[in-house]
Amino acid sequence: MLSLFDISALLLVLSALFGWVNVRFIRLPHTIGMLLMALFASLAIVAFDVVVPGSHVREAFTETIRQIDFFDTLMHGMLAFLLFAGALHVDFGLLRSERWAVGLMASLGVLISTVIIGFGFYFGANLLGVDLSLPWAFVFGALISPTDPVAVLSLLKSVRVPETLEVKIAGESLFNDGVGIVVFTVLLAIAAGGGEIEPLHIGEIFLLEAGGGALLGFVGGWIAVRLMQSIDHYPVEILLSLALVTGLYAAALALHMSGPIAVVVAGLLVGNRGQRTAMSEETKTYLFHFWEVIDELLNSVLFLLIGLEVLIVATDPELALFALAAIPLVLVARFVSVFLPITLLALKRTFTSGSIAVLTWGGVRGGISVALALSLPDVPAKQPILLTTYAVVIFSIVVQGLTIRSLIRRVVFT
Repeated sequence: MLSLFDISALLLVLSALFGWVNVRFIRLPHTIGMLLMALFASLAIVAFDVVVPGSHVREAFTETIRQIDFFDTLMHGMLAFLLFAGALHVDFGLLRSERWAVGLMASLGVLISTVIIGFGFYFGANLLGVDLSLPWAFVFGALISPTDPVAVLSLLKSVRVPETLEVKIAGESLFNDGVGIVVFTVLLAIAAGGGEIEPLHIGEIFLLEAGGGALLGFVGGWIAVRLMQSIDHYPVEILLSLALVTGLYAAALALHMSGPIAVVVAGLLVGNRGQRTAMSEETKTYLFHFWEVIDELLNSVLFLLIGLEVLIVATDPELALFALAAIPLVLVARFVSVFLPITLLALKRTFTSGSIAVLTWGGVRGGISVALALSLPDVPAKQPILLTTYAVVIFSIVVQGLTIRSLIRRVVFT
């Protein structure tokens, strides 16, 4: 069994090599290139095992990948740093001006999408002869409905989008995890336990998770900004930002609050108020560059892992059609969940041309959906949900990620 250092070294070596190959030869957007090369490597390992029977290459690699707890690695480790790094660059003034659109899509939009996907997934399963109950179909709807902040923010780096539209996409992805994870937790409890949860209890969970996380993030961010204001020493200020992220996320988990929302709020505070009032030009340069490097490094490892995790996903040819059929279902649900809030708000204000199309196609799913699917208990429903999640995520990152630029050019800048 490999040690933690051995596994970390392997992931960093592969990330560096794949990153070099992508920059030198392929020249795709960084995260998409990493994912595609990891998928290609996984398929090559499978093919080698078939061509050379008895080589046990796939078995060795699969055993190594199984030592990595993807859910714990992402949700209790990498995600805190990635979300903080993304939130640092969001303009709070623009976000506040788009608060209704962001708020509705991050809350009502997630609920609408969960319902549409849940019913569609259930009826599709019955039609194709897949054994799946309605509660488990809704669990899939909950884990696949929120857009992934890591994938979305990475995508936005490679395309030019009007500021108001960009802040809607980024803001929604940063905040919809709080709603999505609460909905997922409630529906998973119902599906796994077969019981019911009182609406009042759901409200209490949401208030503690989302509201408590936001309050914790604000308090932590405010303290960090005040501490930065009292000094001008960029190494210590960078250390303060690291302490803020790790301390906040650990405290949120201990208090059963939303760690993602806490670090997003703190990141917005440090990136806006902190940048204006607490940092010298030298500190701003070093701190923001530091978090950009952290963001790129962790993104590389994350998308590499998403591609390599394919090795442990049980592939069933009979479920392939079912998994592929979920892709248009998720897109339709995304369209409806965007169309209704934007159309409602359009009665009182004007939106950028093509907003609905861009918000629909730019709603990328990623590692969080995979992590939630992998965290499901070992029940019969897990295999079709996990395989379908992978199909949607890979389509979302690769196809939507590679075509969003041409869509924006056609519907926004024409």
